Amino acid sequence: MTQAAAIFGPAALDITPWERGFFRDADPWGFILFARNIDSPDQLRRLTGDLRDVVGRDAPILIDQEGGRVQRMRSPHWRDYLPALDQMARAADPLRAQWLRYRLIAHDLLSVGIDVNCAPLADLAEDATHPFLQNRLYGRDVPTVVAAARACADGLLAGGVLPVLKHIPGHGRAQADSHLALPRVSASVDDLTAHDFAPFAALRDLPLGMTAHIVFDAFDPDRPATTSPVMMQVIRDQIGFDGLLMTDDLSMQALAGSVTDRSHAAIAAGCDLILHCNGDKHEMTAVAQAAGAMSARAVIRANRALALRKTPETIDITALEAEFETLMA
Repeated sequence: MTQAAAIFGPAALDITPWERGFFRDADPWGFILFARNIDSPDQLRRLTGDLRDVVGRDAPILIDQEGGRVQRMRSPHWRDYLPALDQMARAADPLRAQWLRYRLIAHDLLSVGIDVNCAPLADLAEDATHPFLQNRLYGRDVPTVVAAARACADGLLAGGVLPVLKHIPGHGRAQADSHLALPRVSASVDDLTAHDFAPFAALRDLPLGMTAHIVFDAFDPDRPATTSPVMMQVIRDQIGFDGLLMTDDLSMQALAGSVTDRSHAAIAAGCDLILHCNGDKHEMTAVAQAAGAMSARAVIRANRALALRKTPETIDITALEAEFETLMA
């Protein structure tokens, strides 16, 4: 049976009876977890196991564990990290430190049943990049960002965790927080292609991606990328990304209309999956109905991505932690 074209987040530390029935019947492709879902390693293992039991399969479970400000699993149970831009500036060997960071994060995630991480970020840091995003990024030029994003993805994959490339086709020029408002970028087609889109083109082989809720005036002045068929064509044909493409969180205020309208628009534009994060049961019900079943093409992309999940090779985690500390000293 084809899963629903949706990813949902439970509301609390344990699945409620309502969620148990809803997730079973809706059968979303996967789940996403937030700080509200996390208390301890044992509790988290129980929750991820319960989510998979409800749908009766090894469903992917996602999280935003970038390190720095966006880090759902924190001390005392898990290591806290510097913001990525600060780490890139401080580390003795930035690319090795980046790989180690995400190999260690993958170890933490897989140990509690999480097998997809919403990273790397291939957006370029600009002077005007909104503070909600800037220090989460890896650099200001295309080669640095591509190398650091590749190190992140490779570290996650080596640890058995799938990476999600975000925010396609580029969030760096945005001067508004898309959680709260709709950013608009007025750069030219040539500037966007040569600069903003270039890291994503270099990383187009990654298995999963996430859209940006941003209007690019030069391409489609009326719709943000998530709901724009024009921008979907740019992502698929010009950038060349053929991985499984999910929206950024559908409940963010950058998008207009009801969650039903947003879901219809994103799927019609060409997104493979609706990502809905806030755990609101009324919204989840509406999204499940509007998103419908995954398309045949989305199923192919999903299966190709999930085939990359693997059991990590045995590795000395303590030694990796010591190496990371040395590079950051």
